[in-house]
Amino acid sequence: MEAFAPGSVTAFFAPTADGDESMGASFAVEDGIVADVRPFEDSDADSDAAVTLDGEPTDFEPVEFALDALDVSARADLTIEIPIGRGFGASGAATLATALAANAEFGLGRSREELVEVAHRAEVRAGTGLGDVFVQEMGGLVVGDGETRRSFDRADPLEYVSFGSIATEEALADEALMARIEREGAASLDALGDDPALADVTREGWRFARAIDLPTDEVRETVASAEAEGGVASMAMVGETVFAVGVDGVLPNRTAVCPDGAELR
Repeated sequence: MEAFAPGSVTAFFAPTADGDESMGASFAVEDGIVADVRPFEDSDADSDAAVTLDGEPTDFEPVEFALDALDVSARADLTIEIPIGRGFGASGAATLATALAANAEFGLGRSREELVEVAHRAEVRAGTGLGDVFVQEMGGLVVGDGETRRSFDRADPLEYVSFGSIATEEALADEALMARIEREGAASLDALGDDPALADVTREGWRFARAIDLPTDEVRETVASAEAEGGVASMAMVGETVFAVGVDGVLPNRTAVCPDGAELR
């Protein structure tokens, strides 16, 4: 059974009081991850891996944790359309798609809400994310305050470029950085209006990124180049990736906000 989950980009965030979720603003993107889940058979034992990524065996902790939580003996073959470790929520998309596909493949009868929670807990346990799966389940532009999440129907095109990865596990474990994130993320959330445009979120995201002192020189220069062309740009959280709206042909990769959430295929 196959399932697809869109990638997601977080413009700004802050951890909730319990540290297990996040508040902030994120949006789903049309590119994502397909998970093909089937029973783990004796012939699979030679690969010594329950997960493959574009055909290659790999260790993918949150996916493995989700399969364990669902209590199934399965393998998940992942086909990826987004960069890994560069702020596109790849681990969340892979884990959510795997949970949806496993539920259908094995007839588990879990509700969508339960499967999202399984994927979320797997991400928290692995230290790879705090809220990506909620955005990927809903689709569109998602703004949350830690208690409620609102999804706005957006389909804006955007461009992006990735220069490198930032280890989410290390960022979430950096106490000084997380203290800045908590302060500035709450301020960014307060600054948003009731019906924010993607450009508004991007603009506030760039203020947030600079306030927590995360952008590299290359990121700063690329944001400036997009702004010089009349666009609005910022940095994906957490990755050395610049995304821009209101531009055409400025950055090498193009996608769009995905208005729909994860689904079976």
